[in-house]
Amino acid sequence: MWRTERLVLRLWEAGDAARALDLYGRWEVARWLGAQPRVLADEAEALALVERFRGRSADPRFGVWAVERADTGVVAGSVLLVPLPDGDGEVEVGWHFHPDSWGNGFATEAARAAVAKGFADGLPEIRAVVRPGNAPSAAVCRRLGMTPRGRTTRWYGTDLDEFLLTAGHHPG
Repeated sequence: MWRTERLVLRLWEAGDAARALDLYGRWEVARWLGAQPRVLADEAEALALVERFRGRSADPRFGVWAVERADTGVVAGSVLLVPLPDGDGEVEVGWHFHPDSWGNGFATEAARAAVAKGFADGLPEIRAVVRPGNAPSAAVCRRLGMTPRGRTTRWYGTDLDEFLLTAGHHPG
């Protein structure tokens, strides 16, 4: 667990399953995720997702963390720092936030913390991949200082816009 100015980043817990369902059960969130976007159907699927997220933290350099608002204790979303699937060791930063938390800068704040952790753990570069048309996530990439690398189908089996940030050019 670690903190930013307004957020607590921690492992997802079984008790967060209802909030995970409320977040990942919404098309306006799920439409941007995965090669075949789909919403979670029920709390059992949400609990399984929480368990998968917890399993991503076996290597302490990586994980999918719940992003909790420090002022309310409400889980606003997720931030992730994970190896890209079918890659050559490339690492992705990503974020998924509930619509009730959009527009507050939480994604940028959480992603900035995840990127700082990755670089402190010795990663030479970190990528983000964004589904075309997801202007808010592309804007987060720009606020993080990431360089656009163009369109790729290398990961997740679908067209994505790739962004890159290298340790030597990390602004903060």
